[in-house]
Amino acid sequence: MRAVLMGPPGAGKGTQAKFLAKDAAVPQIATGDILRKAREEGTPLGREAQSYMDRGDLVPDAVVIGLIEQRLSQQDAAQGFLLDGFPRTVPQAGALDRLLEEMSQPLHDVLLIEVPEEAIVHRLSGRRTCPSCGRAYHVETAPPPADGRCGSCGSELVTRPDDRLETVQARLKVYAESTAPLRDYYAARGLLRTVDGVGPVEEVTARLKAALRG
Repeated sequence: MRAVLMGPPGAGKGTQAKFLAKDAAVPQIATGDILRKAREEGTPLGREAQSYMDRGDLVPDAVVIGLIEQRLSQQDAAQGFLLDGFPRTVPQAGALDRLLEEMSQPLHDVLLIEVPEEAIVHRLSGRRTCPSCGRAYHVETAPPPADGRCGSCGSELVTRPDDRLETVQARLKVYAESTAPLRDYYAARGLLRTVDGVGPVEEVTARLKAALRG
């Protein structure tokens, strides 16, 4: 399997990517993880990426692609990979295509998890997170303790800035603007598979597995 998993914030990409990658015995590759590891290891590309982030700038596509190339060159990716949340724009997709062509590892599939905007707003705005241990709750589907503290470590739960209603709506707007042309790009190449992301996690996983060709 050589695939890309796309979807809006709150669609469950991270959770589903873990299940799919484990089932196919391939690495789950997320740019955030790559950037963190490169910074920690102090690699040349990691230091370059850090210089942009320290200034509050976006890391250029060329640097991100370089990091992805290094990651795909590792032994565990020889039999396939699942890119989680990358590419996010058409220029990134074009750069990725050129890289994979050079590596003779073209994509098999691009899976797009679709979830209605109102469902995403409901999912994210109701989320409460423990700042200490990272445990997550939801005011309806996984209610936190009545005292508002984490059941695991006792820390006071918070609503992350990214989960506030106005932030969620802004993130969805940016996603829609950047992903619409990317969706068309992959659809034109016959790679795009859209999957309904509403329902129990295991049902969505089954739909994604059924949509895979590679």
